Amino acid sequence: MAEAGLERVEPLPAARPGDLGPLAPDRALAELHAGNHRFVTGVPRHPNQDAGHRAAVADGQHPFAVIVGCSDSRLAAEIIFDRGLGDLFVVRTAGHTVGPEVLGSVEYAVTVLGTPLVVVLGHDSCGAVQAARAAASTGTPPVGHLRAVVDAVVPSLRRAAERGVEDINGIVDIHIAQTVEAMLANSSVLAAEVTAGRCAVVGMSYRLSAGEARTVAAVPAGSVPAVTAAPGAPAPAASALAAQDAITPSPGAAPLQGAAPTTRAAPAAA
Repeated sequence: MAEAGLERVEPLPAARPGDLGPLAPDRALAELHAGNHRFVTGVPRHPNQDAGHRAAVADGQHPFAVIVGCSDSRLAAEIIFDRGLGDLFVVRTAGHTVGPEVLGSVEYAVTVLGTPLVVVLGHDSCGAVQAARAAASTGTPPVGHLRAVVDAVVPSLRRAAERGVEDINGIVDIHIAQTVEAMLANSSVLAAEVTAGRCAVVGMSYRLSAGEARTVAAVPAGSVPAVTAAPGAPAPAASALAAQDAITPSPGAAPLQGAAPTTRAAPAAA
């Protein structure tokens, strides 16, 4: 029986660069779910990590997914998705906060490298979210550049408060979805790639103990980027993306290419 929240996806075979050809966004997401399933169940393949592949990718890269993840040391994307050299284009900041440099990196991967999938990867018990929550409750902002991280999380705290969400992991899911929304609102380049059907954007939440990465929100390729709705919560209030439908909360490997952006319930977490 499949693990709760994990997808039984037949993985693509390990291959040399160029053998797979360009992946569709939904297939790229399926690859991530399949790799995470191997990691969780203790049967990783460690693909594309040998000396031969290292030499093969030295002249160029063709990653199939961009991972905009939290800097937490326990959130190493290549490990939790069981991938190797040249597979993932990884950008990490505390609390997966997004600024110009992050957006520029994502735009480079999507437009120059042709990467078909962008994933915002957060995790339970996120320290950045907890720090922002503590600063908000005490009215005392942190010193130094940590304040920029906290300030970037505060809108997610406000959205959680509007919905009556107080559980830290519920707030994390909202923050992941809000980051997806912020990326699309602030990058016309990324939004255009999504609308053109060349890219999809997904929000995923990782469980530190279980090792499971579950999809909590998704903007399908070919749809008009829209406001994010996190699972189990009402649709968010109007924002820079407002006049459009809610981002599709996804049950994992739901089709991402050419699908209409309709709202659907995500499965209950295990």
